[in-house]
Amino acid sequence: MQHVGINNNSVASLNYSKFDIENNLGKMVYALITYNASAQLLAVSWSFDGTKSSSTPSGYLSYKIDLWAVLPEWVNVGFSGSTGSSTEKNVIHTWEFSSNLDLNSTHGVESDIATKCKVQVKIVVITVICSIVFVLVVISISWLIIKKRRTEDGFDLDRDVMPRRFGYEEIVAATNGFADDRRLGEGGSGQVYKGFLGDSGRVVAVKRIFSDVEDSERVFRNEVNIISRLIHRNLVQFMGWCHEKEELILVFEYMSNGSLDNHLFGNRRSLTWDVRYKIALGVARALRYLHEDAEQSVVHRDIKSGNVLLDTDFNTKISDFGIARLVDPRLRTQRTKVVGTYGYLAPEYINGGRVSKESDMYSFGVLALEIACGRRTYQDGEDNHVPLAKWVWKHYVDGNILNAADEELKMDFDIYEMKCLLSVGIWCTLQDHKERPTSEQVINVLKQEVSLPMFSAKFSNNGQPDPLESSSRKA
Repeated sequence: MQHVGINNNSVASLNYSKFDIENNLGKMVYALITYNASAQLLAVSWSFDGTKSSSTPSGYLSYKIDLWAVLPEWVNVGFSGSTGSSTEKNVIHTWEFSSNLDLNSTHGVESDIATKCKVQVKIVVITVICSIVFVLVVISISWLIIKKRRTEDGFDLDRDVMPRRFGYEEIVAATNGFADDRRLGEGGSGQVYKGFLGDSGRVVAVKRIFSDVEDSERVFRNEVNIISRLIHRNLVQFMGWCHEKEELILVFEYMSNGSLDNHLFGNRRSLTWDVRYKIALGVARALRYLHEDAEQSVVHRDIKSGNVLLDTDFNTKISDFGIARLVDPRLRTQRTKVVGTYGYLAPEYINGGRVSKESDMYSFGVLALEIACGRRTYQDGEDNHVPLAKWVWKHYVDGNILNAADEELKMDFDIYEMKCLLSVGIWCTLQDHKERPTSEQVINVLKQEVSLPMFSAKFSNNGQPDPLESSSRKA
């Protein structure tokens, strides 16, 4: 998504807003950036009519930040830009800055005057730097637009636009030689360790991909290729990679509260309903970004509770893009080898290998039901286990859908929210992929901005509900 962001020494924006360049190609943009030192408020506005006299800006965002604490006492000011291995031409037609300085002091003490002058000079420097930062953001947006229109599919891990390359010895030191007491978990493709970066002291999660796993090199390159394109508050932050001594290593931000499945089904403490609902909404927002707002649409293909990570504040972070796919915008579905996790796979994907946004929404539906019910979609060792979606549907038909709620909650939940999440789970797991909602529709239901979807009280031939037309389905 083309956007204007306010950043503080990081690629992750503190605040951002959409920059609608697609509908304003060829127009001159006028941008204004202001900083109020007393309120510690950094504000940005822009207009596509090319004049600074516009009464209604096209966009605006702000963020409260103390630049006095962020900037050093002495700084160098200038312009810079980067386009990686590509070339392009950008034009800055004109720029200026001004500040409101009161140089007339009513105090007679020279030391007071000198102190005030120093403060005012720093304000000027801060204003200049803020202006330059905004110009760089505009240049970056221009580069993103050009990059979006490229058709080449080559992938080079050494490109400047890639995240940081870590040295193998640095990774070994960070994980204490991949010590057992640093191991956080193990998946089908590798092990994850807790690490401490020596240069910054930052805590990270280090994913060491098994070299003997089938297509391990492809999985590694695929994850780097896709996750490095993405940035969203509900996606785990990708920090870098290492490919030395036949080792395939990925480095991510550390999630102190682990994965969702450990809270729902493992030995982690049970989650309150408010936290569960917040997590479900976070996953839906992540899918909306992947499907609709990312530079190129992405199908995750492995949405499940084990790939939902939680930070210190239990914010949702989707992880593991090893089998994700970039979506060809010309095709609604694509055929591919069936991979993923049993119990979360859509029927059209299992039977025909057809992967789509709708197959991701099916996986989300299963996850939503697990969050609400506190039950796995499948149970190991149970030959007669009823799939979770069918079990919830039976409660819906009987008119007792709240009986599907997790007993661990002891009825301590918002009844309407519980109905919302269970209904969304049923909706997303419909057998006919054309009847499933989009991520945007799911968010609207969870935020209670539209009515609940309604389903007929009869089974279709495959034992699944028949949807009824409703305002929420077509919202």
